[in-house]
Amino acid sequence: MSKAIGMIEFKTVAAGITAADQMVKTANVEIIEAQTVCPGKYIALISGDLSAVKAAVERAELTRPDELIDSFVLGNPDESIFPAIYGSSQIDEVNALGILETYDAASIIVAADIAAKTAIVKLIELRIAKGMCGKSYMLITGEVAACEAAIEKAKASVGEKGMYLDSSVIAHPDAQICKSIL
Repeated sequence: MSKAIGMIEFKTVAAGITAADQMVKTANVEIIEAQTVCPGKYIALISGDLSAVKAAVERAELTRPDELIDSFVLGNPDESIFPAIYGSSQIDEVNALGILETYDAASIIVAADIAAKTAIVKLIELRIAKGMCGKSYMLITGEVAACEAAIEKAKASVGEKGMYLDSSVIAHPDAQICKSIL
């Protein structure tokens, strides 16, 4: 059984809850997180067998297509995604700080997975649309070149859907900045 995650993001709460309901009725998946995010959008993140997650996300996409913002299925997500989502990543030192910001919630998780698999970097945080008017961002650390490579690859992926907003890599960020993000 392959490990997979999937996500749907809808413009309205009613559409999102309806789609999330269809997801769990369609396949044997578990809701990891389902909630309203700024500005009144709705996201649902699920896990399960790859084929089940695909079927559930496909069904959700068809439920209310006019309100769908974005969705994804990741067949083998990087394990560091979950601690970054929940703010429990264990980071000892920040050599360089990579930042990528998106217009939506779903694309930041895909971008984080790509970044983590592109270079030797650690995910610090994934802020998913909470308190950000629907935008999201990720923070990564590693060597400067690794952060640059990871951010560029993630940026290209997000840009394909038109969800890229901004990014930056800071070499040796000041201790006050590191303290504020860790």
